[in-house]
Amino acid sequence: MMNIALQLAAQALYLSAPNPRVGCVIVAADGRVLGRGHTQRVGGPHAEVMALSDAAAQGHSVVGATAYVTLEPCSHTGRTGPCCDALVAAGISRVVASLQDPNPQVAGQGFARLRAAGVEVLVGEGALASRELNIGFFSRMVRKTPWVRMKIAASVDGQTALMNGQSQWITSPEARADGHAWRARACAVLTGIGTVLQDDPQLDVRLVETPRQPMLVVVDSRLDTPPDARLFSPARPVVIYAAVPNEARQVALEARGATVIFCPDASGKVDLAAMLRDLAVREVNEVHVEAGHKLNGSLVQAGLVDEFLFYLSPKLLGQGQGMTQLGPFSELSQAVALEFQETQRVGPDLRILARGFGRDRF
Repeated sequence: MMNIALQLAAQALYLSAPNPRVGCVIVAADGRVLGRGHTQRVGGPHAEVMALSDAAAQGHSVVGATAYVTLEPCSHTGRTGPCCDALVAAGISRVVASLQDPNPQVAGQGFARLRAAGVEVLVGEGALASRELNIGFFSRMVRKTPWVRMKIAASVDGQTALMNGQSQWITSPEARADGHAWRARACAVLTGIGTVLQDDPQLDVRLVETPRQPMLVVVDSRLDTPPDARLFSPARPVVIYAAVPNEARQVALEARGATVIFCPDASGKVDLAAMLRDLAVREVNEVHVEAGHKLNGSLVQAGLVDEFLFYLSPKLLGQGQGMTQLGPFSELSQAVALEFQETQRVGPDLRILARGFGRDRF
């Protein structure tokens, strides 16, 4: 039953942010499934309420039933009411949950209220899968920064563009569509001014179905983003992080709907760590980076990248632009060590998911 709940949670992958992706299955004592649900768009019902509503719509009583849920039922009133209270009021007698909610407003209080009402609570089944599904939510709640995933499309010899900057297209249509699916699950897509000026990209989700567009974040120290850039769209917010004030450019960009935030470091560039902390305050769980080798290198050198999403094309490009501007190193011990999580063929290309050692230990 928890596997079914996890499958339901996965249906909220592109939908529920900034709320966690949660699934719930309500089961009678004889094993019949009475109701199912997953978290809806922010402000909408949570998984438990959806499952209770589904049971009611089918004419099922849930008194004495068990609720299998992939995260602790919430105990606070935010955009919606407490789910633990809804389960108690419906007569649920047992709750099997994968994980305690890391949100300090919940953090065990949902379980405590259920137990105080006489509901049996079991915790732990499906914990790893639920946490992975919500790695960005856990990161924001525990570390106060989003989970940062860097997507890189490159030739098998590690080049992301030719020396003249040409890069469309190194990887296949299948890989590009798969990359859009990863964009769609993120709360924000992040790029740098170099990419904006060179490619004039849209950086939205077009190649897969999605119920929402992620925020676009641009690292632009001097506010060089052209007001007529293709990245501006009424379908999503655009946030530009800058370091050097320029009132005229700021006014022009804000007229296009952008939010401009000044976040300088000591060298007059954007403070990337402070930017991520600010994005967490803005309820960003996952940041999907699609930038050039310079910004990629800066993020890696600052230790801010949690995960890499590599798409490797079976091509040799020779001299070109690399994945990240790092080094040069004088010792192999200076290399950034990664741990492969998953490899998969996507069309003719190879997708590799890798993490820095220990990045997910929080």
